[in-house]
Amino acid sequence: MKTESPQTSAVESLLSELDLTDLPVGGTNLINAVAVGLKEIWAHKFRSALTMLGIVLGVSSLIAMSAMVKGMEIGQKEALLASGGLRKVRLEAQSVPVQQRHLRDFARGMTLSDATAIEAGVPDAEIVAPEMRLEDNPTLAANGKLFRTYMTLGVYPKQAAVSEHVVQHGRIFNDIDADEARAVCVIGTGIRDELFGRPEETGTEVIPIGKTMTINGQPFTIIGMFQLYEGEQDRKARLAAAAAKAAVLASGKKETTGPQRGRGRGGGSYAFWIKNNTVYMPLNTMWQRFQSSRSNAPAEPRLSTIEIKLHDFDRLNQSLVKIRNIMLVNHRGIEDFSFRTLEDWGEDIDRFVRNARLSGSLIAGISLFVGGIGIMNIMLASISERIREIGIRKAVGAGDLDIFTQILVESTVIALVGGLVGLLASRFVVKAIAWVAPTGNDPVITWTAMGVAFAFAAGVGVLAGLFPAFKAARMNVIQALRYD
Repeated sequence: MKTESPQTSAVESLLSELDLTDLPVGGTNLINAVAVGLKEIWAHKFRSALTMLGIVLGVSSLIAMSAMVKGMEIGQKEALLASGGLRKVRLEAQSVPVQQRHLRDFARGMTLSDATAIEAGVPDAEIVAPEMRLEDNPTLAANGKLFRTYMTLGVYPKQAAVSEHVVQHGRIFNDIDADEARAVCVIGTGIRDELFGRPEETGTEVIPIGKTMTINGQPFTIIGMFQLYEGEQDRKARLAAAAAKAAVLASGKKETTGPQRGRGRGGGSYAFWIKNNTVYMPLNTMWQRFQSSRSNAPAEPRLSTIEIKLHDFDRLNQSLVKIRNIMLVNHRGIEDFSFRTLEDWGEDIDRFVRNARLSGSLIAGISLFVGGIGIMNIMLASISERIREIGIRKAVGAGDLDIFTQILVESTVIALVGGLVGLLASRFVVKAIAWVAPTGNDPVITWTAMGVAFAFAAGVGVLAGLFPAFKAARMNVIQALRYD
């Protein structure tokens, strides 16, 4: 008579206690493994949710960081383009350097002859625009209101093309205005808002063409107004406010809030604020009305800056060398001038984006690392609870690879589910961060950031499951079956 061994009896007893219909045994099926992983998550909902929390936070913070940096990058590049782009070179007057102080009595500063020489001697210069600034923040006045802006400039009409200014109403001054030193000017919308009223306050857009304002007490006629310059977030906010006001007026209700003030210097990009608060007048007018009448006025006009727009950015360095040589010849070797290019600004933007992404990635990486530790911990706990199950599967034919695959798939499934939840949560996290700490630019969630974050979550799930999977696969079947 054939007798059963104690090991066989134990296996049959345990088989009768456990439901193995869903367990992939020899020849593990990946779909079954994923299904078992999802069932394991669902069977321990609260524990799985806590385990996934680190992954959710890591994924959402990584996407939120990327979105905030992308929004700021777009805003800075908008401002860069609004300021003239990378082809713009700014030549500024400066004090004589230390090594040339003995020559400072011979320094004559920048003059119109410098601009003429650069225009003739640098073929790559598309536009050469001399500029004379009215110092000490001049006072503008109209309608009993006062406003001060340091962007009161005497320029040639072509300066508008260098600084990407567009006249929306009226006209720019011409050669006749310049030759006769007429008291005319073109203003930005910020000047209009401060002296003549904002559209949201007056109900209509005020166009002060033909009106008079004073600059340091001298009357000027406004002959033109530049278009409004704003970042994407400011534009959306303005349109939303206008739509809300129109809806209130259409409903016949009274507005419950006072007029909305512009964000001014503190809102949006500083570059847009500068453009909106600019006053242009003919350079000859600036010289005759404000500069030549001073007691210490030089014999010929002194320029504050010379702005140059190049044909080709790729020839920037060669052009700078030519400009410098021309200036040194004109100034008899005295270097009382300096260069500023927006290339430096572009490099600063790239450096900021790199550093911000690196810092944010490290923070998000720490969250994902913590989430991985949580997954490893929960998988080790799960293995401890399923020792007999693992022993039975090995006893009925499952190999070490089957056990290894099952545990690894379960940990990856937990990470992937956490990654999906993190993707969904990232939108709310981005909105919350933008509301608590606005940067002046709308965050932009990109598919690339979402893909990278989800891939990192999957990688963390795989790495976190390796050790528990090895431990389960190498478990001794006899000891597992005897485990109580």
